[in-house]
Amino acid sequence: MIKKGFESKRENKLLYLKADLVVVGGGLAGVCTAIVAAREGVKVILVQDRPVLGGNASSEVRLWALGATSSMGNNNRWAREGGLINEILLENLKRNKDGNPLIFDTVILEKVYEEKNISLLLNTAVYETQKSDQNKIQSIKAFCSQNATTYKIEATYFCDSSGDGIVAFQAGASFRMGAESPEEFDEGFAPNVEDYGNLLGHSLYFYTKDLGKPVQYTAPSFAIDNAEELPRIRNYRLNEHGCNLWWVEYGGRLDTIHQSEEIKFELWKVIYGIWDYVKNSGKYPESENLTLEWVGTIPGKRESRRFEGDYMLVQQDIVEQKDYYDRVAFGGWAMDLHPADGIYSDYNSCTQWHTKGVYSIPYRCYYSKDIDNLFLAGRIISASHVAFGSSRVMLTCSHGGQAVGKAVSLCMKNKWLPRTLGKKDNIGKLQLTLSRDGQSIPRLDIQDTSDLVQIATISSSSDLKINEIKPSGEWKQLKFNMAQLLPLAANKTYSFKIKLKASKNTSIDVKLKTSSKQIHFTPDIELESKAFPLKKGIQEISFTCEKKITIDSYVYICLIQNEAVEVMLSDERFPGVMTLLQKETPAVSNYGKQEPPIGIGIDSFDFWTPEKMPGGKNIAMTIVPPIQNFFSTNVLNNNLRPTADGYTNVWQADMNDTNPELKLKWDLKQKISSIRLFFDCDFDNALPSVFVTHPNAEIPFTIREYKIYDGDKNMIHENSNNYQAINRIVFDKPIITNELTVVLSKKEENIPVSLYKISAYTEKQP
Repeated sequence: MIKKGFESKRENKLLYLKADLVVVGGGLAGVCTAIVAAREGVKVILVQDRPVLGGNASSEVRLWALGATSSMGNNNRWAREGGLINEILLENLKRNKDGNPLIFDTVILEKVYEEKNISLLLNTAVYETQKSDQNKIQSIKAFCSQNATTYKIEATYFCDSSGDGIVAFQAGASFRMGAESPEEFDEGFAPNVEDYGNLLGHSLYFYTKDLGKPVQYTAPSFAIDNAEELPRIRNYRLNEHGCNLWWVEYGGRLDTIHQSEEIKFELWKVIYGIWDYVKNSGKYPESENLTLEWVGTIPGKRESRRFEGDYMLVQQDIVEQKDYYDRVAFGGWAMDLHPADGIYSDYNSCTQWHTKGVYSIPYRCYYSKDIDNLFLAGRIISASHVAFGSSRVMLTCSHGGQAVGKAVSLCMKNKWLPRTLGKKDNIGKLQLTLSRDGQSIPRLDIQDTSDLVQIATISSSSDLKINEIKPSGEWKQLKFNMAQLLPLAANKTYSFKIKLKASKNTSIDVKLKTSSKQIHFTPDIELESKAFPLKKGIQEISFTCEKKITIDSYVYICLIQNEAVEVMLSDERFPGVMTLLQKETPAVSNYGKQEPPIGIGIDSFDFWTPEKMPGGKNIAMTIVPPIQNFFSTNVLNNNLRPTADGYTNVWQADMNDTNPELKLKWDLKQKISSIRLFFDCDFDNALPSVFVTHPNAEIPFTIREYKIYDGDKNMIHENSNNYQAINRIVFDKPIITNELTVVLSKKEENIPVSLYKISAYTEKQP
């Protein structure tokens, strides 16, 4: 028993903690920062003011995590973010292909739990930041409501990924909140603040459930009683719930930090009022058996403070896809702004303008220009309001967090400040270590001189040549313009034979398109066009390019819409080869063609987007000469996905080679302590973390089984249950050999074995 007498004052329990890095904020960006740093040996304390990790992706908010793929509604081919966040998404797919947000919570928590260099403090809110001098943070103080404990935490480096920037704010770092004028950065998309508003609001979601019997509903007294007058009520569809209700938004006219509780309560009023309208207005009789299953208790916050780094990302960087010397991450979501009045606004729920391809983000956006030891991650990075409209989404934030985690480890090792790492002579170290982890920094060719594979002789049992995409017997009606995307070599004249079926005498137009710049996959240049007369029935057309392809490039063979025509499909799929449709994806403001107002600095172009699996089958055709873009030497390439310059960057074996071998030989014996294998994980496939049901628990392109042998035919490693893109193999004792043979087993009948890259190192890599 504990018995205490009266005391005039008592203090909470106080614990002093110390680390190399303190990460404040446990959303996906903070989680990725913490894990990446911890894997590099950095001692990390991760401070999260909620009971779960994941931020807006957690079960508390239940927003799906998306990024550069824009839910496969834009022209960003093979654009899903790589590295750790891809590892998390693939793990979630394996365990949680039905998108249960509670399971996603456990996937994230497990990743943190397994890192012994991370100390996790949940339910712990930072309330004070202390500095050792004007430009350096010494410690933070935080309080955990669940264990009544106050923490004072000192560290060498701090990363603020808290969303509102509590540490950066208290440290006095320069910040912005709201929209800049169009003149400040010459941003044509900058909004009229008086009319459209300064800030994006919060959203709150709800879920419904069919109980199979009539359910009555009585609204609470605080619910609005005029839901039918809401301009956005037209967006509501019965049985639509969760993050499809992102348009239930409010707060952009208020202080999205200090009035957040008021905003939340207004959203509760709106949600319970909407449900009252659905259940009791008589306009939704099909709702009789539906009940409210869940309503969010904390809103998903979009915007508050943005802190200034040594560079600020702006509209032109995104639209023009500018590449700076210190690029470390990428984005590709549309510049996506919302009217400040949210649910009460007469404007469309959002205004989204896409770009022709992915853009890179400079490292200088990820640290404070004022506070010497403060990194920034998540939506608070250095960006204008317009650029923030794209960079704010969770997978883009996570990708940047990975760069910050690696940056901390290099700063620790070299006793550098964040700014020092950003110098031109130093930034290559960060870019190299990110490349080794599959970060896929756009248009960056960086050589890894420590990789032993770079000096090996590469051979394989077979290399794929595509002279035929075999027919399956399945026909597809040309309801939309349809394109086969193929990597073609320069200075060759290609011919294509395609089988068609016409329901009447008609004609078909075939166009050959490519991209104006080799930095994006938007087919904005027409090379040539031909019309073919068709008779009723099945026939074959032969399309021959009149002009040689002048540079290696991706080319689009486009069949123009004709609903009287069907095209033969194939069941064969190949990494780096795909079909696209010129169709609408209204959820991401894709209406087939983007036509922005004149003068706002946004490009006009057509959208060509893929179908999600099991759709998206290739067009059956014969190709002369065959496509040869899949050589075994591609594994020397640092690009881990197809690139817009026309290279697939992947080795693929012949379709009939069921156990292909990749052989590495050196003139002299090498000491090998670690190996990394990079498999195809279909980077074109968006993998929303929650809410969506995916057709497969594993990516069909990813190799499940493989074995590695040394020069004496000893098996040195085996994996029979792989589903991850990157396999890291660290040997207890180094392997001494002048030869490695990787034997891979075919998993899918109609998908060849493939491998993007293999690396080997004398030193163990984290």
